[in-house]
Amino acid sequence: MSGWSGKVQQAVSLAVAGLATSSMPAAIERDPVRDTALKKLASVAGERGWSLAALRDVAGPEADLLFPGGPVEMVEAWSDLCDRDMIAAMADTEEPRLSQRVKQALLLRLPVDPAMRSGAKTGFGVLAAPCGRGALRRSLMRTVNAIWQAAQDDSSGMTYMTKRLTLGTVYGATLLYWLSRGQNEADLAAFVERRLAGVLRLGRLKARLTGGLQPARQPEPYATSA
Repeated sequence: MSGWSGKVQQAVSLAVAGLATSSMPAAIERDPVRDTALKKLASVAGERGWSLAALRDVAGPEADLLFPGGPVEMVEAWSDLCDRDMIAAMADTEEPRLSQRVKQALLLRLPVDPAMRSGAKTGFGVLAAPCGRGALRRSLMRTVNAIWQAAQDDSSGMTYMTKRLTLGTVYGATLLYWLSRGQNEADLAAFVERRLAGVLRLGRLKARLTGGLQPARQPEPYATSA
């Protein structure tokens, strides 16, 4: 395991574990000018990194003023932009099964795109640093929530929290796979399918084991719904 991958894996694992005790972060600043600058930087971030100098080169000499928080703010804002793009792409889905809508959203959020994967690798290097850990946790929470939103899930209460914590684990594992080996679309889709199938099996086993102890059976995390 390389130093970079080990650092990122540890940071992502800690961030996923922290989702259970984290509240939903405040909405991030959104602005078309910032979005345009982020898209320009993301296209070269794999080679040049998430630096203010690179941002000024691709988006204008005063573009750094858009992100007073520096590279950490830029990467966090880019993650939010990717979440929004994923939600927009899922708006017209006709898939009737919730589990398959979740799969679609995951694959749209983590596409087999060399430039995006390369930019994400350098971006997660930024968020894996001690100064970026809070932004990493916030970004993961926003993404998990966005995936459920894109999948058109309307759960509430404890079911809402349980589903998001469960998906946090699935997304964290898929993210690490995507960063390291996500260049093949079929392999990535098969990985996501296995992770979701594992969640369904675990949910059914838990329901059987606790069925006689619980007053009412809780819905499975990815139960099929229209």
